[in-house]
This record gives sequence, C-alpha cells and structure tokens, in this order.
Amino acid sequence: MITGFVVALVLVIGPFGGAQEHVIMGTALLGWALGWALLAVLSIRWTDQPQQWAVVPAALMALAGASLLIFRPDANAFNVLGWIWPPALIALAVWMTMQARRHLRSLTRQLMLYPLFVALVIAGVAGSYETIQEQVDRSSIAMPGHLIDVGGRRLYVHCTGSGSPTVVLVSGLAEASTYWGGWIAPAVAQSTTVCVYDRAGQGWSDPPVSPQDGVAVATDLHTLLDHAQISGPYVLVGHSTGGAYARIFAARYPDQVAGMVMLDSQPNEVFTDVPGFPSFYNMIRPASALFPSLARVGVFRLINQFSPDILPARTRDEERAVTSTASLNRIQRDEFAELPTTLKEAAALTTMGDRPLIVITAAKGAQAGWLPLQDKLAGLSTNSAHRVLPDTDHPGVIDDRIGAAQASQAILDVVASVRNGTPLTKS
Repeated sequence: MITGFVVALVLVIGPFGGAQEHVIMGTALLGWALGWALLAVLSIRWTDQPQQWAVVPAALMALAGASLLIFRPDANAFNVLGWIWPPALIALAVWMTMQARRHLRSLTRQLMLYPLFVALVIAGVAGSYETIQEQVDRSSIAMPGHLIDVGGRRLYVHCTGSGSPTVVLVSGLAEASTYWGGWIAPAVAQSTTVCVYDRAGQGWSDPPVSPQDGVAVATDLHTLLDHAQISGPYVLVGHSTGGAYARIFAARYPDQVAGMVMLDSQPNEVFTDVPGFPSFYNMIRPASALFPSLARVGVFRLINQFSPDILPARTRDEERAVTSTASLNRIQRDEFAELPTTLKEAAALTTMGDRPLIVITAAKGAQAGWLPLQDKLAGLSTNSAHRVLPDTDHPGVIDDRIGAAQASQAILDVVASVRNGTPLTKS
C-alpha cells in the first residue's frame, strides 16, 4: 500500500507534474491500483492469509485511471462525475472493510487498512458535500448579469451605472468577477458604466475547449463586448495578471481602448527581472495542477472559511463560493501553465501614445524588482501616473477598503481624463 501511494505521488509531482486534471487523477489512480494489486499478489504468494479481494479495487482503480487518460473528460464531464464517484467510493470502502475483516487476521488491518478505509469514506462524503454545495450555490446566488454567446460558448458579463467611457474590469489569475462587486464596481458605477465579466471557465462562464493563452482571452473579451453590444472605446482595468490580458487587448484592438489602469499588474519581465518569481512559479506551477482534485473534496471550501472578512458580507460569501470550486481551480492551473506565453504576448503593447494610464503599485510585501517594473509600465503612455500604495498588499487593491478606494479613484481619474481630454495629474 505504501508502494502504491509513493508511486502515485511520484507520478503526479514528477513526470506528470503540472498536467491537466484528467492526467493527474488518471495517473494517481493507476498508482493506487498498483498498491492494491501488490497486496493481492504478494499476500497470495507469500502469506497464509491471501487477500484476493484486493484485486477488485485494483481493477476498478486501474479501469478508472485508464478511462480518464483515454477519454480526457472536460470540465462538464468532471462535474457530472462528481455525482457518481463519491457514493461509489463510499460503497467500495464499506465493501473492502467487510472483506478485510473476514480475511485478514493481523494488526495490519487495524493499523493500516482501517484508517485508509476511513479516509476513503471521508473523501467520498466530502466529495458529495462539495458537489451538492456547488449546486446549491449556483441555485441560491442570483446571476445579476447575462450569458452571451461568443461562438459555441457563453461568457458572463454584468454592467452597472451609466455614461461613457465604459470601464471594463479584468480579474487577476484564479479570480472571477465577484470580487469587483465589493468596493470597486459600486464606486465606479456612480460616475460611469462599469462592466465585470468572467473569463471562460470562471464563475458563470462556460469552460473553454482547451487552455487559453492571453491572445485567446483577449479575443474572447473582444467578442463578448461586441456581441453584448457594449460600445467602446473602453477604459480597461487589469488587476495582477488581468493587467497582462488588458495589455494584449490594447495591442490587438488599439482603437477600442481609451485609457487603462494597471492595479499591481503583472509586468512582462517578471520572470527575468524579479529574482524571486521563477522559484515561486516553479513551485506553484505543478502544485496548481493538484488544486482541482483537492477542490472536489472540499479542501478550498474549508480553507476559505478562515479567509479574512474584508469584503462586504454578501460579496465575501460569493467570492468564497466561487474560489472553492474545482472549475475555477482548473482555470487557475491552465492560466499558470500559459503565463509565460501570456506575458510574451503582452509585450506586443509598446506604447499607448498619450492615452491616459495610471499604474497602481501595492508596495507592502512586494518582491525585489517589482517597483522598477511598475515604473516601466507607466512608461507605456506619455500621459501616465504611477501611484505607490505603501500600506497595501497585492490583493488589498481590490478587497481592502482603503486600497480599493484609491484604486477606484485612479479609475475615475482616467475616466475624467478621457471625457475632458485633459492630462492626468502625477499625484
């Protein structure tokens, strides 16, 4: 059993580390199948207590693992499987408990197998709860916006306020549109139209056919705005990696961009000019591939219960519900995998001319090299301002009330500059 666990672990963090969900789960199941097969074969050959019943979990897990690798189920298929595998796992664990009790007369049963069976039952119960809770969340949380067809898939968009230019808020990596609804979208909506949206696979939006790089994300956004008849040119606001997506949009559709705000945005050169980032990426990139599987047994739902209560209560609850799902964590893995390509694509934007640009930098906890690159971002426009927030961290420009207020003011300043044709003040 230890061999099976080690093989599964080595596979998912070694040669298959960072792979898509079906590969991670498929190879893990094959590793566990090996453990059960060894229990059956070695106990038959070398002991007087043959555990022939272990062939059943070995065969079932091998079949399940091979099926995942062969058929490559997408996000929708995995969501359907979420109703099937938890009760099947619980039933299998109960059956194995009965077989072990009947055929194994050893402390191994109490010390190793029983704890393992309990863990399988817990995983099954947790998986059932997570599947049901996600369905409850989708039923109980009202969708205030609309789903717009972008070519066989639907993306979610929600606009509030009135007036022009329209502000489009682009979320950071592994985030959906919900967190903008706490402080920033309501503040901006008092002065102009502001739209939030979910990228493919996030929040309310349908999943993509395959992982998307920055160009695919920008193309989706352009199609969404066109099909939803949201007229531009727009003020694009990008938080974190959302800033890279916004810059790609501006490079590909320059006539559709009136101004931009970068909220502690991911610089193009982060892999080369921020010394600590490559090691962080090399750690989080393979780890993120495990997140969808962990989400399916409720790990992130549990963790999120202890997240700070910074956002307004309703937004906080919606944010916790969305970020707990396996769907969002699948996209997180994909966006991490595509990040090097996305940042190279964002470098296509070399100038905005004199269109207004404000760069907001969260200095609290910033890595060495981050602030100079934020200065470089401000150089994209001759009409720009760089505002450093010394007491705000990276997520704080969105979810901290003080940091979000300064981010909102930056957006309104760019809106005013676009409306009036006046240059930005540097302060």
